[in-house]
Amino acid sequence: MSREAHVRFYERRGVRFPPATHLVVLVKGTEAQAEAIMAELPAILNPIGLTLSAAKTHLTHIDEGFCFLGFRIQRRVRQSGLPCIYTFVSDEALASIKRKVKTLTKAGTRNLALHQLLRMINPVLRGWTAYFRFAAAKRTLNYLGHYAWWRVARWLRKKHPKSTWRWIWRRYGLGGRPQEADLTLYNPAKVAVIRYRFRGNKIATPWNDVDSRAPGHRRLTFDETEFLGRVEESLAFG
Repeated sequence: MSREAHVRFYERRGVRFPPATHLVVLVKGTEAQAEAIMAELPAILNPIGLTLSAAKTHLTHIDEGFCFLGFRIQRRVRQSGLPCIYTFVSDEALASIKRKVKTLTKAGTRNLALHQLLRMINPVLRGWTAYFRFAAAKRTLNYLGHYAWWRVARWLRKKHPKSTWRWIWRRYGLGGRPQEADLTLYNPAKVAVIRYRFRGNKIATPWNDVDSRAPGHRRLTFDETEFLGRVEESLAFG
């Protein structure tokens, strides 16, 4: 389906996309070509209700990298001398999870028991780790595991100001991960980092004529007609 057909489909149903939609355009060409494509984007996006944010829209080279949905994507040269695209956890994403852990371990939560605190903090750590486990994030996950341990240990020290550090260490098992009532502080460092496998340099989509049966190719499992039909049904019953 062409871009014009997409626009007509959504316009007939009054669909407006949320302002938080994220978009990255990758260009294989010169900087001038990339600037020309960027200049054309408003004409492409405005008909479907999208506008570019002046504060967040910029042009950059892949060697400098860019941030997208919490990831930092950048090309670097390996020791072998070959360039490779890496996906890291962005500084902003790491700062965000640290703020959440810090908020949960502030003075206002010291009236809770440790197992109550763990019920709040573990899902936060587990969800963040599951999202970023596909990046080159092993060092980041190790650091986050240490940071969470340190924040909870400090929280326990403040919670029991009259107890000795040795008692706290033994009482809550700080030789490993803090634990109480069959609950243990989640450790992001124990999660295996999984990299996306290379599946071919030519990916067949509903909008090109690439033969997915050819060696080194794959087809996306996406039925556009079925998808648009489900969207139309949801709008009709909404």
